Amino acid sequence: MEAMPCRNQRLGPAPGPQDEQQPPVVLAAAAAGAGGGGGGCSRLIRFAEPDEGGESSPSPDSSSGSNNDGGVLVEARSPAAEIGAQLKLLPMNDQIRELQTIIRDKTASRGDFVFSADRLIRLVVEEGLNQLPYTECTVTTPTGYKYEGVKFEKGNCGVSIMRSGEAMEQGLRDCCRSIRIGKILIQSDEETQRAKVYYAKFPPDIYRRKVLLMYPILSTGNTVIEAVKVLIEHGVQPSVIILLSLFSTPHGAKSIIQEFPEITILTTEVHPVAPTHFGQKYFGTD
Repeated sequence: MEAMPCRNQRLGPAPGPQDEQQPPVVLAAAAAGAGGGGGGCSRLIRFAEPDEGGESSPSPDSSSGSNNDGGVLVEARSPAAEIGAQLKLLPMNDQIRELQTIIRDKTASRGDFVFSADRLIRLVVEEGLNQLPYTECTVTTPTGYKYEGVKFEKGNCGVSIMRSGEAMEQGLRDCCRSIRIGKILIQSDEETQRAKVYYAKFPPDIYRRKVLLMYPILSTGNTVIEAVKVLIEHGVQPSVIILLSLFSTPHGAKSIIQEFPEITILTTEVHPVAPTHFGQKYFGTD
């Protein structure tokens, strides 16, 4: 049987007038298969990585100029462009903007807040999983055709920074039913006002795993920095840590990346004012 192409590969002849009316994302994905040559799946890269001069430039996998390989480029928004390529933003759209608005609205009911927060968490988690490595594979469909696809490599785990990070656990479990999740409790010392680790529990082989570190609001970055230090003490390399957050301040993201240049931060927005009430309102203790 003939192999079926993956979803980004073009079927049939060159695009006609009807194809030109399709949304840009569809055309970009379809063009990837036609220009890819080998018939393999091309990844959709949805981030712009800022260069050393602070201007946004496409990542090595993304499209730019005449080299259209299916990437949908999103310009890095200031001040995120000044922080570096390790900070990745979800592409902004009206859906995400509305969820951010409800979460920031002080008049929003707790029901609307939690519902919107869970939706935004799911989007971030899904994109975080998309950053994990995968291998190509071929499966047989019920009709007998061979389908060339991908499967994610095993050896991942989640770690939530208590308490607000626990709000993201269900979103991760909804995507990865059997994933192991560790926990870290970090609070400010009453005397020194410095972040202090009170509790840490991880899978015993966490040093061999890729870690999705969950903390929804990055304000100063001090809590995350302490959490990463604990992970390093347990043998985890910063290069395999993907920090999942919903909102970040420029100072918080910059502090984390300056301390750990190899870590990856994934968030929806970088803004000087972060919704620090998130944990209290999500758990109903505001």
